[in-house]
Amino acid sequence: MEIDHEQTQKLAEKFDSEIRFRPLAKTATWIVSILLVSLSLFHYYTAGFGLLREATHRGVHLAFVLSLIFLVFGFSKAHYQREPRSTFLAPGGVPLYDWIIAIALAFSVLYIPYIFEDLAFRVGNPLPLDVFMGTILIVGLLEGTRRAMGWPLPIIALVFLAYAAFGPIFPGLLKHAGNSWPQIVNHMYLTSQGIYGVAVGVVATYVFHFVLFGVLASRIGLGQLFLDVASTLAGRYAGGPAKVSVFGSAMFGMLSGSSVANAVTVGSLTIPAMIRIGYPRHFAAGVEAASSTGGQITPPIMGAAAFLMIEFLDIPYQQIIVAGIFPAFLYFFGMFMQVHFEAKREGLRGLRADEMPNLRDSFKRRWPTLLPLVGLIAVLASGRTPYLAAFTGITGCILVGLLNPYQRLKLRDLYDSFETGAKYALAVGAAAGTVGLVIGVVTLTGVGFKVSYIVISAAQAIAGGVGAVIPDIIANTQTLTLIAALVMTGIVCILMGCGIPTTANYLIMVAVAAPTLVQLGVQPIAAHFFVFYFGILADITPPVALAAYAAAGMAGSDPFKTGNTAFRLGITKLIVPFVFVFSPSLLISVQGFSWYAFFLTLLGCMIGLVLLSAALSRYLLVTLKPWERWVCVVGALLTIIPGLGSGLVGLAVCIPVFIRQLTQFKAEKTLPAA
Repeated sequence: MEIDHEQTQKLAEKFDSEIRFRPLAKTATWIVSILLVSLSLFHYYTAGFGLLREATHRGVHLAFVLSLIFLVFGFSKAHYQREPRSTFLAPGGVPLYDWIIAIALAFSVLYIPYIFEDLAFRVGNPLPLDVFMGTILIVGLLEGTRRAMGWPLPIIALVFLAYAAFGPIFPGLLKHAGNSWPQIVNHMYLTSQGIYGVAVGVVATYVFHFVLFGVLASRIGLGQLFLDVASTLAGRYAGGPAKVSVFGSAMFGMLSGSSVANAVTVGSLTIPAMIRIGYPRHFAAGVEAASSTGGQITPPIMGAAAFLMIEFLDIPYQQIIVAGIFPAFLYFFGMFMQVHFEAKREGLRGLRADEMPNLRDSFKRRWPTLLPLVGLIAVLASGRTPYLAAFTGITGCILVGLLNPYQRLKLRDLYDSFETGAKYALAVGAAAGTVGLVIGVVTLTGVGFKVSYIVISAAQAIAGGVGAVIPDIIANTQTLTLIAALVMTGIVCILMGCGIPTTANYLIMVAVAAPTLVQLGVQPIAAHFFVFYFGILADITPPVALAAYAAAGMAGSDPFKTGNTAFRLGITKLIVPFVFVFSPSLLISVQGFSWYAFFLTLLGCMIGLVLLSAALSRYLLVTLKPWERWVCVVGALLTIIPGLGSGLVGLAVCIPVFIRQLTQFKAEKTLPAA
């Protein structure tokens, strides 16, 4: 089970439109390649030797990103089907207008660092040239985002911009005075509240570096070592390849924050193995898709969310990593139990000795690949900046790659890794800039407070209605209000995530929804984790489930059926956020932390997830009868609810199931072999 990096890169480009570039002629290919590597080298250098002034650093990053987008992403699908030919109107196979737009955008982005000394005198009173340059950037940013990831996010941004401009026509609480176009450009372009805001800042300062580290760490063999360890730990047991998928994706998630990249890398090895031992194709693909989305919640990288939380919550990175450990553990634990029960019900075998890697040989060849990760974590634990930690990890990967005699990389391999790392930054860079427009409208109009008031009012109305129907069972209106607000927020997160990437979804919901939860008494870090977890569900929720569709493509299964299966396997992402909202001690790094509450919540969740996994898989010790499945669901929900009393009731409810299962299991064990 050896990772073929060339094959996985091709698979990633096939299933992930965000890194699928249009064909270019030779000259343009080299220009794009050099620009991509230059972008990576710029971030590598600044991470180790000092960031530039904020406006300059973000400007250089955004200038590279937007210019490259117009060179590598075509205006329409037709541009991806043409044979690249270099002509006067299409130098290097890129239409001349795209070259002009790319250069114009670079000038408009770098215009802000250029006038930085005079910026304070122009904010609030922009010159005509400022408005012109800002208009070029806003229009180009929306079009670049559309090319890189489709219409949904640009449409959301356009709706928000329309709201900023036409405030007087909106009804009721949403009505406001409105803003002229120069006022909008002033806020979005000349201040740090819009395009040059926290979203672009985090991508340029943190996210890029860790994505590059993940690419390099995988290339030097660390991802392969993780898969070998996972195969040794779980491969021999029932349904072994599926358990390898869960373990391997969990560990590989420490390197890659991309669901699709995780799915094609680990899935290229585990999906064929799962199908070979008897798992249905859609289930094998669903396991890998659900496991791969866990990469975005696995510390220390956690996609981009961990770095965004640094800025929004103003807390140390180490605190966010600690908070993410046990929710991620519960997610993978719930998945592991489902694939285990599925394997036992179907009588599926594990991997044979000849199908498993030699762990001793793997460690002998690849133990140096652990050094960059250890160095990265050590720098983080010391309290240094995350980008310095990433610089340490990247430098370690380069040294190990060049010096490890068992898996030495060529300079061309390092070049390709720097190029690949930059490819993953283009779409997320454009998304960050466009989300900056959305956040800018929120700060310009104050719509976030209005949305909070509307959501809280609706939640209170729902709570009052439910309380009137069942007042004797649930009398706590405040709890009902919070539950209603959480459900509404979760639904919006999932719907938003169906059209936009996780990072953009998280940023928008943090600006609009998280303040509502905080007003209802949720701890800020729990509110941020809540919207983050629900946003990730979009990667395995049809109709737009990128990770599921990528896994389905490799398995040859029905994409929609695969998406539904992945959603069922990843259902823990629906449950755990509610748990840490009502019992924040599960996140550890919160105010009022209690070891008693932590262990009680963790144990209750684990027992509940076992019961829920059994119900969904129709198997515990033996096949579950229909009534037993429903009893297990009720028992699971009661034990998952934080609190000793509800947990004991949940276990008591399941006693008849335990007795019937144990009796049947013993009876079957005593039957003579056929």
